[in-house]
Amino acid sequence: MAFRGPKSRGPTVWLWRWRRNPLRRRADVVEAWVVLGAWLLTVLVAVAAGLAAARSVEHGLAAERATWRLAVARVVQKAPGKHAHQRTTAGERVWTTVRWTVADGSAHTGRVRVAPGSRAGTAVSVWTDPRGHLVTRPATVSEARLRAVLIGGLVGVSGAAVPFVGGMMLRRRLEHRRMAGWDAEWARLGPQWGRMTG
Repeated sequence: MAFRGPKSRGPTVWLWRWRRNPLRRRADVVEAWVVLGAWLLTVLVAVAAGLAAARSVEHGLAAERATWRLAVARVVQKAPGKHAHQRTTAGERVWTTVRWTVADGSAHTGRVRVAPGSRAGTAVSVWTDPRGHLVTRPATVSEARLRAVLIGGLVGVSGAAVPFVGGMMLRRRLEHRRMAGWDAEWARLGPQWGRMTG
């Protein structure tokens, strides 16, 4: 809301569109309200969208923690292993088929990563959803909070872009209109000005 002309040497005048001034036009006041409204809407949309997204993510991850269960699965057949001439790095895993039973007694099979060369019958911990399907480990409370904050921030910034860009476009249109009005007025008064100074 500050104004400084392109070659002005004086101090910046803050909130000049809101002050009483004989040079202030109706368009200046309208533009000031548009800018204020766009900023307020941008902040409100950013906060509302960010909080809604964060709550949704946190609620979804809490539901996963409450319903996903840790189960013990058994390796169905010996997992592929490294040959004698190949080095095994710590933490290396290979895919193999495992079988597990859920609370209702139904058996399920799926593929998980295990240590190379794991024998048939080796116990493996797996996470399952309420239907017994394999899922990833649910996020902890702190991981869920971090994920909710990150996603909420991203959604908030994305949502705020809409009113911000809309307000900038409206302000630009008002500025073009004001400049056109000044040009028209100068075309009408410019010749008279020249006669008065001549």
